Amino acid sequence: MITKSADKTPKIEVEVTHIQQVSDIIKRFTFTPVDGAPLPVFGGGAHIVVEMLDGEILRRNPYSLVSKPGSTENYQISVRRDDAGRGGSLYMHNTLNVGDRLLVSHPVNLFHIDRRARKHLLIAGGIGITPFLAMMAELEDESANFELHLSARTDGAFLDELRGLYGSKGSFYRDDHNEVIPLNEILTGQPLGTHVYVCGPTGMLEWVLRTAEEAGWPSQNVHYERFLAPPTGLPYEVNLATSAITVKVGGHQSMLEAIEAAGVDAPYLCRGGACGQCETRVVSYDGELLHNDHFLTEEEHASGTKIMPCVSRFQGRELVLER
Repeated sequence: MITKSADKTPKIEVEVTHIQQVSDIIKRFTFTPVDGAPLPVFGGGAHIVVEMLDGEILRRNPYSLVSKPGSTENYQISVRRDDAGRGGSLYMHNTLNVGDRLLVSHPVNLFHIDRRARKHLLIAGGIGITPFLAMMAELEDESANFELHLSARTDGAFLDELRGLYGSKGSFYRDDHNEVIPLNEILTGQPLGTHVYVCGPTGMLEWVLRTAEEAGWPSQNVHYERFLAPPTGLPYEVNLATSAITVKVGGHQSMLEAIEAAGVDAPYLCRGGACGQCETRVVSYDGELLHNDHFLTEEEHASGTKIMPCVSRFQGRELVLER
């Protein structure tokens, strides 16, 4: 069933048909369309936005699809529990049960496989493996040349599965054994035409990007995915010039969520500061714009004329947006 939620974006109503405890902090959820119709196809690296009604709070969180591309019977996502987060992962882990129904978006892919590559080098940290699960299944079906390097806390989530599926194509490094990815060796030993893909914690991602740049990798051969969770902060108000309303943003609420809760439609694709879809013009402000995205340039941040309400905040007396 394709329906529309309050934000007017087409969504698919799904039922939770299976929940797998992958590790002590990771669960895998299987979503099946309620009406039995085929789901939209997707490519490796795609994500969906899951809507969760958590009491009176409507949460919309993006999650990478980990099911095999080409399958239209169900979608699968893996969610890491974050006890210090804003509540989305805790809802998924503690409240969601088999038989519950949700709305999910159509797949969006901001981290797709580059078909120009002669070889694909995948580097992941922890839950950053999730976009690669579908990507590797797609590459394996195409008999493409790829290798995986995964750093994980322990010998737990996904590792046995990956060893069984891909054997020598995967190399694994355990934090509890003080094992570190030999990044310089890996990056300098690749054949011409290799593309590198990285997803993981911010520190690891920056390390890979910096090392690749220092090693002379062309920027067009380096791909990464980095969704940011909206940070918490002090409450504040936003005046929406076009809608002629004032919106209160809570300390554990993103600006985008507050705008949506006020009944104002705002576009989005990733909700993590990566895609630029929710970019909004700043009409005026008296205070400080707290930019947290990695889409706008430093010059655009400094100009004070644009903001990404999905992850950015404000501190001051008055903020007026064109929304």
